[in-house]
Amino acid sequence: MPAITVEATTFALFGALGDLALRKLFPALYRLDQAGLLHSDTRILALSRDEGEPSARLEQIAQALRRRIPAADLDEQVLERFLVRLEYLAMDFRNAQDYLALAERVSSSLPLIAYFATPAAVYGPICEHLAAAGLAEQARVVLEKPIGHDLESSRVINEAVARYFPETRIYRIDHYLGKETVQNLIALRFANSLFETQWNQHHISHVEITVAETVGIEGRWGYFDQAGQLRDMIQNHLLQLLCLIAMDPPSNLTADSIRDEKVKVLKALAPITPEKLGNSVVRGQYVAGSVAGKTVPGYLDEENSNAESCTETFVALRAEICNWRWSGVPFYLRTGKRMAEKLSQIVIHFKEPPFYIFAPEQRSLISNRLIIRLQPDEGISLQVMTKEQGLDKGMHLRSGPLQLNFSETYKSSRIPDAYERLLLEVMQGNQNLFVRKDEVEYAWKWCDQLIEGWSRIGDAPKAYPAGSWGPVASIALITRDGRSWYGDL
Repeated sequence: MPAITVEATTFALFGALGDLALRKLFPALYRLDQAGLLHSDTRILALSRDEGEPSARLEQIAQALRRRIPAADLDEQVLERFLVRLEYLAMDFRNAQDYLALAERVSSSLPLIAYFATPAAVYGPICEHLAAAGLAEQARVVLEKPIGHDLESSRVINEAVARYFPETRIYRIDHYLGKETVQNLIALRFANSLFETQWNQHHISHVEITVAETVGIEGRWGYFDQAGQLRDMIQNHLLQLLCLIAMDPPSNLTADSIRDEKVKVLKALAPITPEKLGNSVVRGQYVAGSVAGKTVPGYLDEENSNAESCTETFVALRAEICNWRWSGVPFYLRTGKRMAEKLSQIVIHFKEPPFYIFAPEQRSLISNRLIIRLQPDEGISLQVMTKEQGLDKGMHLRSGPLQLNFSETYKSSRIPDAYERLLLEVMQGNQNLFVRKDEVEYAWKWCDQLIEGWSRIGDAPKAYPAGSWGPVASIALITRDGRSWYGDL
């Protein structure tokens, strides 16, 4: 394989002192530098409203790196080289005059990457002022989610950005798309006839997607209460995973070919009408409980909370895709905060053989499953049936895994963080891992009808103890179909 070559750029990070930048983006940029994937001429402009001494702000970034990078991985020489790339500039992102100072620091000979780690409300003003300062002509802009809180607001934001940047230079981030295992979904499906020939309603009975978090709101109550788990997780992360699982083979691996197929899936999602909400969707809100042996407060008892809030911290739903490939195959999506464990996984359940010849008492074992783990341990496991070893076992069956654990299989390689991959792709000008405008809009359209339905019928979230797998109703959601959530204890 030829070495990856990355052009020199000016990387302007708006919101450089925010949580996302300090926790994820600067560590990802450092890792790229450590791997030799930042051009020697690449410069990083750290932009924030804070008017403190620039040297103090750069030291704040350096200390964040020392906290986030494990000591065994922190190379002081690389860190010193990385910090030399940085320049801090205090800016009011809504003030056009401040962009003149920014323009003086951007080399006309280098492409500009503008990363918006800011509220989406300022994406439009930033783009406007970049254009007015002559910085938009060849720039690429990176937009963090959430892009709006519904279809209408997302259109307003996307149109504000589109006034100054064509779609080919807009990179909408969904960090789940940068995960190694998610990338492997493409290879797993389309490079292995073993799976692709079985990847349809004739051979798959149902699909589960679970993204569970043990954390609560962690000081984000004001933001989260305006969003809720449906907007925060389903509209982007889980629907993107669903698209990658369900899409038809693209004609090639170009960005638009892949995204065209994902849009077809979103367009084929069956609407969940208010009449179907009761049996198809469960909203939940955590109350006090115990996580990892530690007592934690309920959502309404969190700091700065509103005791009257009806915002959901948990959603489970049954989705259907109305097309030839997936007719009759339910997709069960589940996500929540303060759950029993931190877990992101996809489980593909294959149909049972049409005729059973083994001992009747073992029939419940017959179920091949493909388990795709995104976190905490990335890997792929195929559950298959084999005969137990031993002369006295007869034809007694056992279920066991054919397993690929990335951390064990590739012991010499660290699994890159999703943001490392995504930032590298932006620098290379590749849009494959980023979300197109119409994807965002179709996802919002589908989620908006759920929110409208909840409002129309006055559906309040059901309580579940922190440290559990959600409301009892979420178990009933899947057991009504004669199934159960994989792995729940």
